[in-house]
Amino acid sequence: MELVLLTALGVGASTVFGAAIGFIFKKISHRFSDIVLSFAAGVMLAAAVLGLIIPSLEYGGEYGILITVGGIFAGAVCLNLVDKLVPHLHKLAGTDTESHNNANLNRILLFITAIAIHNLPEGIAAGVSFGAGDSPEATAQALVIAGGIALQNIPEGMVIISPMLSAGIKPGKTFAFAAMTGLIEVIGTLVGYFAVSVATVILPFALAFAGGTMLYVISDEMIPETHAHGSERGATYALLVGFCVMLVTDVLLG
Repeated sequence: MELVLLTALGVGASTVFGAAIGFIFKKISHRFSDIVLSFAAGVMLAAAVLGLIIPSLEYGGEYGILITVGGIFAGAVCLNLVDKLVPHLHKLAGTDTESHNNANLNRILLFITAIAIHNLPEGIAAGVSFGAGDSPEATAQALVIAGGIALQNIPEGMVIISPMLSAGIKPGKTFAFAAMTGLIEVIGTLVGYFAVSVATVILPFALAFAGGTMLYVISDEMIPETHAHGSERGATYALLVGFCVMLVTDVLLG
């Protein structure tokens, strides 16, 4: 339990860490952000398949394939419905930061709210992965999944700072908003862990659901964002590097 709590805090703190970088370096190049985000997408892609979807098949028994496929689509549809209500990063990152009117401020706050809402299922994915077992291999796999999610949170924390400061939000409130998005992920991690700990029967579906949410985030948000600023070649290779790093790690741990 202590490891889960520390991991939850680490996942949440990664957003705050990214926000701190955003304060220090207010003009971070899109290329750098895209490379980091693509590397995280590669790690998350491998983690979703190796750490969540394949274990879901293994724990599902006779009906494992049906449970896993159903869970993947349930996770994706869940985030799709959230997107209908609150659009996320690639739909709001183009906010005009030079304008200081109320409409622009409301748009930025919607942007922050969107990140916070999307952080909840990402946190749940990290927590669910810890419910897959107590073996050293399962724990290491869960830590790698959480690490991939945390790595993805860093550039998200970086990009939310400049728009808020440009809109006239005070630095203290800006940092508080960033911390709030990280806190949501801490809550999600704990919710995911306790859900599968209390009801292990839902573990196969929960693992697939978490995998589906990660696949949705990667395809719908991370890849489009990293290919939108002219760095698609570097972003593609960064994704492959991240995937292979996770693959090698999984083989070494196995």
